[in-house]
This record gives sequence, structure tokens and C-alpha cells, in this order.
Amino acid sequence: MSEPIIDIALIHYPVYNKNHEVIGSAVTNLDLHDLARAGRTYGVRHVYVVTPFSDQQQLVREIVGHWQDGYGATYNTDRKEALEIIRICDDLEELLALATGNNDRKPTVLATCATPKADTIAFAEARARLLSGEQFLLLFGTAWGLTEEVFAVTDGTLPPIKGRTAYNHLSVRSAVSIILDRILGE
Repeated sequence: MSEPIIDIALIHYPVYNKNHEVIGSAVTNLDLHDLARAGRTYGVRHVYVVTPFSDQQQLVREIVGHWQDGYGATYNTDRKEALEIIRICDDLEELLALATGNNDRKPTVLATCATPKADTIAFAEARARLLSGEQFLLLFGTAWGLTEEVFAVTDGTLPPIKGRTAYNHLSVRSAVSIILDRILGE
């Protein structure tokens, strides 16, 4: 059996703010490092950073460049290896085109959400489908979550991550790691 093909995307636009307005959120250094490291650990092919803002794209290039070509490339080769899987794209349309690549059909696109949705696919089912050869693209939101525009291009959602308390505001870095482990972990 071939290795599972899974990509993840960190959506910075369009997302909601706390007032449910559509915004573009800022890229953070920690998200780039931690998503790349988690992705590399679990065999993710690419980590896409989706933002139409040229200054945010330049920030991603500078951070990744430091670890790919700058002093960081020799200082920490593990970080260099992890950040090799980062890709930048402008919007959802470009994301879907890049994730599809040379394939005849787009991957199964699954969104993540802190609240349950009607089209939720259990982690065990997602794992079985991925291991049987289905290609996945997982979408993760920043700020206060993905917009309805994003959910409109998905094939389903994954279950929310629930802890032992009513508090439910994980960092996206934590959510990515937990979800990758539930789908791809041993």
C-alpha cells in the first residue's frame, strides 16, 4: 500500500473575527514552525498558508527563507527539513488547484470547526478512507474560524476537538497536532 497523501492548509482569509465579520488574520511565526513540524512528523505532503496579503506572504517567505537558506539552515537542520513543506497561496481557488496538482480530481476537502456540523466525518472514517488511498486536504481556520465561503468548497467536516471542560479555544497549532494524531497516529 502506498503512503497516504494528506495536505493541510492554514486559512488566513477568509475567516471571521469575534464579531462574525469577514477578515484576514495575521500570519504568526509560531504557526509556521509548529504546523511544519507536526506535518513533517505525521507525513503531511504540504502545509499551505492561504493569504492574499503580499506583506503576509513576504513574512512567510522571510521566515521560511531564514531556515532554508539563511543561518538557520545550518543551525537547525531539523527545522530546515520541516519548513520545506510550507507553500504559500493567495486564495481558496489557488489552494484547490495546488492541492490537486497533476491528479484528475481534487482531493477530499475536509474543514475543521469548533462546533459540530451536519456533514461531520468521524476521525476513524477519515483515517480508513485516507489509508485506503483517498487523498485529503484539511482546512484549518485562524482568528474565530472559517467562513461559510470556505465551508461551501468542502466535502465535509471533522469533529470538534473536545476537552474535559466547557472551555473550547485551542490554538490552531494544538488542534492540528491532535487531529493529525487522530487520523495518522499509530
